[in-house]
Amino acid sequence: MSNAKLPSTVRKSKGDDLVANGNQDFVTMTIADQMFGIPVLQVQDVLGHQRITRIPLAPPEVAGSLNLRGRIVTAIDVRLRLGLTGRPKDKPGMSIVVDLRGELYSLMVDSVGEVLSLTTEDFERNPATLDPRWREVSTGIYRLNGQLMVVLDVPRLLNFTTVEAA
Repeated sequence: MSNAKLPSTVRKSKGDDLVANGNQDFVTMTIADQMFGIPVLQVQDVLGHQRITRIPLAPPEVAGSLNLRGRIVTAIDVRLRLGLTGRPKDKPGMSIVVDLRGELYSLMVDSVGEVLSLTTEDFERNPATLDPRWREVSTGIYRLNGQLMVVLDVPRLLNFTTVEAA
């Protein structure tokens, strides 16, 4: 992973989450002015704007594919996956590459922030007021200095069968 250093007192727990003394580390990202986070151990790489080849007949959330050091990576437009409007063409965005069951996916986001180490005690379940589509793909939230960070569940985010059935 680029530009992220892991603390020396880290251990892996169930579900590939990162736990260090009751803390969990997240890579933060912004999508439509909303902060999201995913566990740092799920992140393979962080990329700037990439050239993407469209895949015919793919769901709208699948932006296409890209070549990352010889591997084909499926690019997912997280804005569309969350039911938001597409990113303006004049704002190229960034990507967070994740591995799900041996397949690489590029999560296209507006920007990538920093790695935050948050205490598990501050974690909260999704509030009832959170958009149902967001609740479906998140595990919960953190309240950070007046800002809400929604924790994305990568396997559920990349599960398109629930969206098609809805």
